[in-house]
Amino acid sequence: MSPDPEDLWVFGYGSLVWRPSFPFADRRPARLRGWIRRFWQGSTDHRGVPGAPGRVVTLLPDDASECWGTAYRIAARDVEGVMAHLDWREKGGYERVETALALEAPREHVDGVVYIATTSNPNYLGPAPLPAIAAQVRSASGPSGPNPEYVLRLAEALRAMGAEDSHVFSLEALLLEE
Repeated sequence: MSPDPEDLWVFGYGSLVWRPSFPFADRRPARLRGWIRRFWQGSTDHRGVPGAPGRVVTLLPDDASECWGTAYRIAARDVEGVMAHLDWREKGGYERVETALALEAPREHVDGVVYIATTSNPNYLGPAPLPAIAAQVRSASGPSGPNPEYVLRLAEALRAMGAEDSHVFSLEALLLEE
């Protein structure tokens, strides 16, 4: 069955890589050019709580970089419900942004959407030394589970697709030291 022109591609680069929680018609590794993934977003609704936020990823513009993740094709009949679900799931400071995606296997370029937490949102934590990020992650837990699980599952999923991400893998190594 060929895709409907009203289908929508959604790019995941954090928990959506390994825990989509919505129906999709296709799932493919993908790249988002001009962006870099960082654990600079606070999570008080999923991987932490108010007063003790966890750290989750967001994207920052970086012309020299590309971010690997997973693109999901949402069937036209499911778009409204899936987007309502994702708007709720990503409510902790993320904004829906239209973007161009580079899909793999087979290679093709499509338009899609991605959720990005900007520096102006109230949960944005910003940069910190990796050992400090690891300490915060190690101690945080929220309704979606312990924060270290988020990092470890993301690293595992990126390796499974053959993606490199030194920020994620360095944080994973610090968490596994203990």
